[in-house]
Amino acid sequence: MSSNTRTGSASVLLVGLSFRSAPVTMLEQASVADADLPKLQLSLVDNDVISESLVLSTCNRMEFYTVANAFHSGLDHVVETVAQFSGLQAADLEPHLYVHYADSAAEHMLKVASGLDSMVVGEQQIIGQLRSAYQSANETGTVGRTLHDLTQRALRTGKRVHAETSIDSAGASMVSFAVDQALRYVEPAHALSSVVDDAPTSQPLAGHRALIIGAGAMASLASTYLGKLGIDHVTVANRTLSRAENLVNHAREAGVDASAVPLDGVADCLNAVDIVVSATGAVGNVVTEQAVRAAVDAGAGFGSASSAGTKVLIDLSMPADIERSVADVDGVKLLNIEELTTMAGDRVKDEDPARAIVADELQSFLEQQRAQSVVPTVKALRKKAGEVMAEELMALEHLTPDMSEADRAAVAKSMKRVVDKLLHTPTVQAKKLSAGGQQVSYPDALAALFNLPNGMVDSVTQPGQVKAGTPQTVGSTTGTAARADQIPSAARISQVAKEA
Repeated sequence: MSSNTRTGSASVLLVGLSFRSAPVTMLEQASVADADLPKLQLSLVDNDVISESLVLSTCNRMEFYTVANAFHSGLDHVVETVAQFSGLQAADLEPHLYVHYADSAAEHMLKVASGLDSMVVGEQQIIGQLRSAYQSANETGTVGRTLHDLTQRALRTGKRVHAETSIDSAGASMVSFAVDQALRYVEPAHALSSVVDDAPTSQPLAGHRALIIGAGAMASLASTYLGKLGIDHVTVANRTLSRAENLVNHAREAGVDASAVPLDGVADCLNAVDIVVSATGAVGNVVTEQAVRAAVDAGAGFGSASSAGTKVLIDLSMPADIERSVADVDGVKLLNIEELTTMAGDRVKDEDPARAIVADELQSFLEQQRAQSVVPTVKALRKKAGEVMAEELMALEHLTPDMSEADRAAVAKSMKRVVDKLLHTPTVQAKKLSAGGQQVSYPDALAALFNLPNGMVDSVTQPGQVKAGTPQTVGSTTGTAARADQIPSAARISQVAKEA
């Protein structure tokens, strides 16, 4: 593809870091606390090159979607800003980053929303995470027309994929996948065979108890899924006790026995549970090796006396909630993002129908964006036509001082009809041809044919934001964006900057 996903001269620029490109330790270092996300998004747009920003932060990815009017300077600004907020050096980040630009950036968001880029292919949770990211950026005021349209298209695509394909036939999510893996250790005899299409045929966790740390979306999913597997009791711990109590009420409504405790009560609960699921936005460890060892030493291991299997702690947070050294405690299995990534590596799904939907939605989106790209030029053209008509009417007034007001109004009306008729066909055709994805930039062609002043189109599109003469594309002077496959890989970001 060769066209821009753009508003005026701006294109979508994505810089990302995920479980596919970076070790978990790097992801943890680069992660930003929820409270700091608005500051990060505002810092990303605190630059003449970047006009919009949205940050998608999950347990296994950090993606920075921006709208930039120049590739290289935009990339430099994003990397420098991310490095500043994470406390890392840009040189340490660069080898682990991936970059998508223009059409490729749009395609990537659609794939992400569809679960095609997830650790567990087909998981649905990412749709809610993307929606939350959009809401956060929108409330911060860093989302404009381009990222609004792209995000809404991505959410639509994700919903279509899950409604029209069987990609999520196993009901996979990070939570359900992690709990399924935990069954291998808690109840080896039941390991995964009891779970089919997210509907347990038995109650493999009957007689067991669980502790859920956190009260967000992941915690809610964990409570629901553990209930489906027959868990006897769920304890919910959260910094804000009222939120924990709300989750407890939902669990009880679903038939799961549950209770709430404050976050500082976690250590006291460890010796009474067999499964711990932690999913908070906390900075620093919520569960320490010392607390786990104390729970183990307090009795016959921690957990119910009926359990003969290993006790499992599941850490779905980024940065980690559970201290890594917990894995060294005898009789305890730690399933963190790193471990789950390895387990999910060989899972294969039938992705072709989902990819077909992504391709269809992407094509529709790009056609829409290309048609919209003509609008600023059309506005500028009609503005100039109006100015010319006004000048001619003024000249007519001087030449015909005796003309009646009624006659002047009739002449003005007639001139406007002529202008409208003359402009109608070329502007309609320009929209059609631009939407069709032709190689020629029809907005630029109109501007050239009608001799529109330099900067006039930009001033209509983004008043006061885009400077006259700002480069519109990467490696092109015609308004056509560089192909996605011409943009360097993450490992070559530094080299690209040197060559620019």
